[in-house]
Amino acid sequence: MRAALLLSLGMVLIALGVAACGGGSGGSSIAGGGGSSSSTSNGSTSSSSCVATGGANTSSAPNMATVIVDGGPACAPGQVDILYVTVVLCAPGSTTNCQTIDHVQVDTQSYGLRVLSEALAPALAAALTPVPGSQSGQVLAECVQFADGYSWGPIKQGDMQIAGEQASGIEVQVIGDPAYQNVPSDCSATGGTQEDTVSSFGANGILGVGPFVPDCGPGCTSDGNGVYYSCPPSGACASPSVGVSLVQQVSNPVASFAQDDNGVIVQLPQLASGGQPTVTGQLVFGIDTESNNLMTAQTVLKADGFGYIVTTYPAGSANQLTQSLIDSGSNAYYFEDDTIPQCTTSGLKGFYCPPSELSLSATNRGQNGTQSTVTFNVGDAATMNGRNYAAFDDLAGSPVPSSSSSSSSASSSSASQGFDWGLPFFFGRNVYTAIACNQDGASCRSTSQGYGPYYAY
Repeated sequence: MRAALLLSLGMVLIALGVAACGGGSGGSSIAGGGGSSSSTSNGSTSSSSCVATGGANTSSAPNMATVIVDGGPACAPGQVDILYVTVVLCAPGSTTNCQTIDHVQVDTQSYGLRVLSEALAPALAAALTPVPGSQSGQVLAECVQFADGYSWGPIKQGDMQIAGEQASGIEVQVIGDPAYQNVPSDCSATGGTQEDTVSSFGANGILGVGPFVPDCGPGCTSDGNGVYYSCPPSGACASPSVGVSLVQQVSNPVASFAQDDNGVIVQLPQLASGGQPTVTGQLVFGIDTESNNLMTAQTVLKADGFGYIVTTYPAGSANQLTQSLIDSGSNAYYFEDDTIPQCTTSGLKGFYCPPSELSLSATNRGQNGTQSTVTFNVGDAATMNGRNYAAFDDLAGSPVPSSSSSSSSASSSSASQGFDWGLPFFFGRNVYTAIACNQDGASCRSTSQGYGPYYAY
């Protein structure tokens, strides 16, 4: 689940996304940041100027992709604390009809590859294979709910490559596909902004590599789930939503890799005091499958069936937040603390603006009983606002309660029940996210610390 708070950076409007989502019996949703929107009223207009031109799909090893925190794609400049990677998407079975797509957000609390339609080259967009709907001749589409809005688009099949890893024939959501402008009423009626353009989404796509495999799970195998829809060729999709099998759901592509399929490691360096214009790191695939991804973490926190851990904030208090997450898809620490002043500057609503840098602490606890006290800083978002930097390790705010009741979100309860350890937590750490066994029981992916879901750092 994502909620957008706005931070103006110089003259650029920044949307800072909060992601909090689960797996297990609940499912997930997506996170991302959004810039100032230039879309039309239906939010699905495509512009050739926004087609991703791609960049180097760089890696220092077959299971390692370079990631970057910078200002975002050309059609959504000015992003803050958003982690991006480059992927290659191909038509099914093709080695020539392929596109390198830069600035795809890395999210450890969502599932699957989702690409903005306007970022796709027309030839590739036309060659992706639609996933059949519940009736003959129909196509499957998905409504992904956030706390502040939603994204909509059909499900198609394609082949993905990242570094030296491949996931063939995976389900990919094409967000904002202009052939599917008719959004079902029980999707749009949830409220919030339709985030179906690169500018409103803040990325050319999103790569969900969370601790589960399918994006919704058993909750979406029955009709009326509010997530998946069967659409006629005309694209005139209508309610109600339909049930889909686990194998038809958009899923974590890491689970489809041939070997390094049991999790990911996000490796980011420590930031300089006051933040940095950009920062680069590594997204490593697999845990204990290669010499470069061996488990070295000191803390392993087993998550529950929704991907949650428990955070006690402040450390030593009785305030136990049972729906807490470690989430690269959130661009700040998000937690409630009425003692920290919030910003009063226009455009900074929801962010914290303490008069001086705060050093705070909280204790994380896993289902395995492991505890870890984490010290973190909270700075003045108004001061950060004027630095024109993309990476901060002390950005924090108060979470926006979810307005979504979708069964795809495991975090539809009050935001006060969780602590969102967003991207600032990742700086200066190697953070592991281990994938749980398939929900159909068909496959389990072990590590030296057992099966997921767990986080380690």
